[in-house]
Order: sequence, then structure tokens, then C-alpha cells
Amino acid sequence: MLAMLLLAPTLLSPWSHAGPLRELWQARRQAQSEEQEARGGASKGQVLENVAYGSSDQERLDIYLPHQPHQAPLIVMVHGGGWRGGDKDSRSVVVNKIERWVPRGLIFVTVNYPMLPDTSVLQQANYVARALAYVEQHAAQWGGDSQQIVLMGHSAGAHLSALIGADPGRFASLGLKPWLGTVLLDSAAMDVESIMSSRHLRLYDDAFGDDPGYWREVSPILYLGHQAAPFLAVCSSRRQTSCEEAERFASKAQQQQVSSRVLREDLSHRDINLQLGTEGDYTRTVERFMSGLSAGLAAALKVKS
Repeated sequence: MLAMLLLAPTLLSPWSHAGPLRELWQARRQAQSEEQEARGGASKGQVLENVAYGSSDQERLDIYLPHQPHQAPLIVMVHGGGWRGGDKDSRSVVVNKIERWVPRGLIFVTVNYPMLPDTSVLQQANYVARALAYVEQHAAQWGGDSQQIVLMGHSAGAHLSALIGADPGRFASLGLKPWLGTVLLDSAAMDVESIMSSRHLRLYDDAFGDDPGYWREVSPILYLGHQAAPFLAVCSSRRQTSCEEAERFASKAQQQQVSSRVLREDLSHRDINLQLGTEGDYTRTVERFMSGLSAGLAAALKVKS
């Protein structure tokens, strides 16, 4: 069993009590550790599980830590699920990403947030912003660098991340400060107002309702200005509208002199998330974007800035 962090003894769960994904990671990390010990070194990870960033049961973070982190960059991951489901523990959210990046010295944080129908999409964006602000405020306690944070989201989580990243000042009252950049994994909801004004999937009715004023409030493209965080928008070329939405979003960003890029991938919506972290051009391209955000990320990811 891995040692518990002294700085947060009530928050760190021992591996024997962790969930199935953490047990899988433990087994793989143990095998890596044994191999490294045979070569004269060791690398063990730890997890701070279900850390509260708010008062509700759904306002929780899991924080995957490398061995002895010191001013480590952080990735904050927001799961998808149609604004109604999903979880920070999902295999496609966690496994390949932590196996790729935590051994390289990055801290990986996954976020849960309240769901529809009890919580509106705009309220969800506020929860995610509050979670990101919490990470900024506590990064140093975990051995992280609050100046080197990347926000990442998939599907509905990418929409929420885009909404926050388009105008970070809109969420400043929650304690949120600027971060390095954002990776958006296959959201097709950058222009909600346009989507809802034409034929669309039923899930959007559940998420966005029938009020055109509200559609505008949750449309990232309408808030995108010069203050936006740099972003990489990954889109599935197998989906009808995903890349169109990403291209329009990036085009407006360029008009606002915001650094942006669209990465088209011939992968399913699920695999855009699941395969990130596996060896290949896709993961390396995302890493090149992140490495361009700071020298610290470039050093950790071993990509020349």
C-alpha cells in the first residue's frame, strides 16, 4: 500500500480502498515500479480521492499525483455525459491519461459537478469554474504550480470548458484566475443559439430549453473575446457538425487574436477521449500544444517548446 500524504491525511485514500480504476492503475504502476527498482530507481503515484471543492456530494475532485511532485504542471479534466451523466472515475476519462502523464511528473485532476435536471448548464459552468479556482488555490499544497494549469474537457465537459475559457472574467467572482490554455475534446456545442434555432438532437432540448436568451448565455462563441484562454479544439471527423463548430470557434478566436487550433481526428466521439494518452500522433499533437504553453510543460512532456 502506498503511503498517505502527510499534508492531507483525511483526503488521501489508501489503494486497498480505492475504486476499480485506481486498483487497475495501482497494479500497472506497481509493475512499472518493480521494473524501475530493478534498474535502481522507483516511481510511485498517489491519489487524493473525492476532495471537496464545494458543499454538495457532486462537488468532488480526484487528484492523481506523481512521485514527489515539485512545482508540477497540472491538467484539470472535465468529463462529458450530455450534461446529465458521466463521472470523473470513467475509464475513458482517466486511465490512458494518467498512465501517460502522471509518470512524467504532471498532476492530473478529474472533476465531478452536479447534473441535469437538478442543475442547469450555466450553473454547471459555475461549478467547473469553482473547481478550477480550487485547484489554482491549492496546487502548491500538492506539489503543483498554480501558474501551469491546463483545462481539458470532453463532450459536454468540453462545452463547459469552452464556455469558461471564452470569457474567464465572467467567472472571476468565483475566484478563478487565468490558466495556460484549454484542450477541448469533441464538443459540437460552441454556438448553442445557432444549434437550437435549427434541427438538433433531443438532448440539446433537455440541456438548453426553449429560451433564446438562455441559448445565448450558454453559447461559448458569443462570449469569445481577446481575453480568452488559448485552446486546441479536437474534433471527430466522423461526426456531422463537430468539426464545423470547432472551425467556427477557432476562426472567431483568430479574429480576436486568441491562439487557437483545430485538430481533426478520424476517431469516434468516445475514442477522442479514450485514446488520448495512448502512444501515437494524436497524443503527441495534443502534447505539442500543451508544451507550447510553458517551458515547464515542455520539459515534463519532453517536447521542445
